[in-house]
Amino acid sequence: MRPEAVSNAVSSDDLDIPLIDFASFTNGDAATRRTTAQAILSGFQTAGFIYLRNHGVPKADVETAFAESARFFKRSPTQKEALNWTTPEANRGYSGPGREKTTDLTDAADIEAKRAEEGADLKESFEIGREGEPGFPNQWPDKFDEDGVRFKEHMLSFFDKCKQLHVEVMRSIAVGLGIDEQWFDKFCSTGDNTLRLLHYPAVDSNVFQQNKNTVRAGAHTDYGSITLLFQDMAGGLQILSPNGNFVDATPIEGTIVVNAADLLSRWSNDTIKSTKHRVVEPPTKADHHPARYSIAYFCNPNFDSFIDAIPSTYGDARPKKYAGINSGDYLAQRLAATY
Repeated sequence: MRPEAVSNAVSSDDLDIPLIDFASFTNGDAATRRTTAQAILSGFQTAGFIYLRNHGVPKADVETAFAESARFFKRSPTQKEALNWTTPEANRGYSGPGREKTTDLTDAADIEAKRAEEGADLKESFEIGREGEPGFPNQWPDKFDEDGVRFKEHMLSFFDKCKQLHVEVMRSIAVGLGIDEQWFDKFCSTGDNTLRLLHYPAVDSNVFQQNKNTVRAGAHTDYGSITLLFQDMAGGLQILSPNGNFVDATPIEGTIVVNAADLLSRWSNDTIKSTKHRVVEPPTKADHHPARYSIAYFCNPNFDSFIDAIPSTYGDARPKKYAGINSGDYLAQRLAATY
């Protein structure tokens, strides 16, 4: 029987993505917390995605983050390029339109062939990592003006709020798996995560008509443990169904879309799914589509963590499928293939 805290956000083409009241986990009694955690885990095991409401990140903070993001992307090309993304190891700074081709491919020649077929992604982005990581400073616009100072202050605060939500979601997964609730805490303590601001510029619909392969972000899975996605109401996010078709993940006001990523799938001995998704032309019929903004918080195990199969996900009937791996090395390898 489905708990009261759970309803459907998406139900199409055999893809069922639950909408879950996360307050039922964070503030519920023991039985409610357990059934909510099981619904969260089930969503990750079957769809690879869930929606969360009452997630604990204040609405005002989300609105401020979107406003600051929009102001940042209105800066001059000269200022943005002065903050350019440099290396996969750092994974910080600005990436201009045309730089990235989001894909699951890892071979450089295959990626270039994909770029030639589809074109580069129609987006620009700005990456913020853990503040104070030795050798990898964040690229802040505070050197330009007071707006840049305010941007840094808000984004550091938003980063920390998302970091706490990461911990809570991982605790819910642990409860769902029947292991100690705080089992993942030691893997989340450092906050080796990435806050990514995304701007998909306004575009005429004929751009998509001229090349049917054109997308705002190509089909891909994410790399780390989970991703917290804050999206505006423009639409365009699609998720791959079990039948091999992409289904609209319609925005729902006040919610966060959360998906399991590749390293969590590996960590769970493939009992949790990392599902392909993409961003395409919005579903609205219009000659011109306005800009779309989203904010993705990519959660990772601490970069110095050794990732081996989670207890309860393997045994005599289900042997371990993967050798252990260092988290930071794995993520750097995946990022190197994207840019």
